[in-house]
Amino acid sequence: MSNNINHPLGDAPWFHVILSTGFGAGFVPIAPGTAGALVALALWWAGYKFLPVDVLFWVTLITTIAVTVVGAWTSNIMEKYWGEDPRTVVIDEFIGIWIPALVAPCGENTWLLAILGFVAFRIIDIFKPLGCRWVDQNVKGGWGVMLDDALAGFYSLIICLIVKQFL
Repeated sequence: MSNNINHPLGDAPWFHVILSTGFGAGFVPIAPGTAGALVALALWWAGYKFLPVDVLFWVTLITTIAVTVVGAWTSNIMEKYWGEDPRTVVIDEFIGIWIPALVAPCGENTWLLAILGFVAFRIIDIFKPLGCRWVDQNVKGGWGVMLDDALAGFYSLIICLIVKQFL
C-alpha cells in the first residue's frame, strides 16, 4: 500500500532515484502515478512512431520484462530510504502502461487503444479490484510494488483485446 508522502532526495542513490521515479515523474506533487504513466505512454508512442509494428511488439515485451525485474530491484532499494511503496516510485506505472500497449498497434485505431489502455490501467490501478489489492497488501518489497501494476496492466490488456475485436 503506497505511502502518500512526497520524498526528499536525502541520501538515496541517484541512479535508483532516476529509475524509480520514472525520470523524475514521481516528484510531480499531484497524481505522480498518472505522471509516470504519461511518461511511459509517451515513450511507447515514440517507439510506435519510429519502429515497425512487429519490432515494436518485441521491444515492448522485452522492455516490459526487463523493467519489471529492474523495477523490483530499484523499488526494493528505494523502500530503504523512502518507506514501503513510496508514491514517488512510479517505475511500476511503466509496465502497467506497456502491457496493454502490446495490443495497441492496429493502424488508424492505435491512438484509441493506447488511450483506452492508459485510462483502463489508471482506473484499475487506483481502485485495485480482482486481486490487485491483495497483491498490493500482501506481496512485500520491490516485487509487491511491481506486481499489482502488472496485474492491473494485464486486466487492461484484456479490456483492450475485447475492444479491439469491435474496431
